[in-house]
Amino acid sequence: MKSKFMPIVVIIAIIAVLGMWIAGTYNGLVSKSEEAKTQQSNIQTQLQRRADLIPNLVNTVKGYAAHESEVIQSVADARSKLAGAASTQEALNANDELNSALSRLLVVVENYPDLKANANFRDLQAQLEGTENRITVARKDYNTAVQDYNTSIKRFPTVIIANIFGYKELPYFEASPQSQNVPEVNF
Repeated sequence: MKSKFMPIVVIIAIIAVLGMWIAGTYNGLVSKSEEAKTQQSNIQTQLQRRADLIPNLVNTVKGYAAHESEVIQSVADARSKLAGAASTQEALNANDELNSALSRLLVVVENYPDLKANANFRDLQAQLEGTENRITVARKDYNTAVQDYNTSIKRFPTVIIANIFGYKELPYFEASPQSQNVPEVNF
């Protein structure tokens, strides 16, 4: 009697172990995917923080450099694009445009020694530098989470589960080729 049920018990045990492995793998992928989304959100938070600082910086510069309207407008336009970015790639492109516009703005500041000495400007500049550092850390954390996730969905046998449930590779937050050109700013 025992020998009749042994193959059934073995089959049930194999199915149970396989089911637990599938559930564990799926839950691991969910966790890694959510971690990457959280880190992406952290980047967006820091980009928004920087975007919120920019109007104050622009208004401070306007008071000293009113005839530099083209540079000031380019900062405002780039900030708007960043605020309206709907995807990681759009945010990356808008961020590069904003970096370029801010670099041009800081070059303009060089022509106004009184502005560089202004306490509000110095405070805003320090906050902007701190935010840039936070953005750098957030990008690194995001890319680390994406690397962990992407590696997981490509490894065998997890790749099978990832394909079954539609998990796709996530993009890294990479600098554009234009960011390789460092603007000259002398303070």
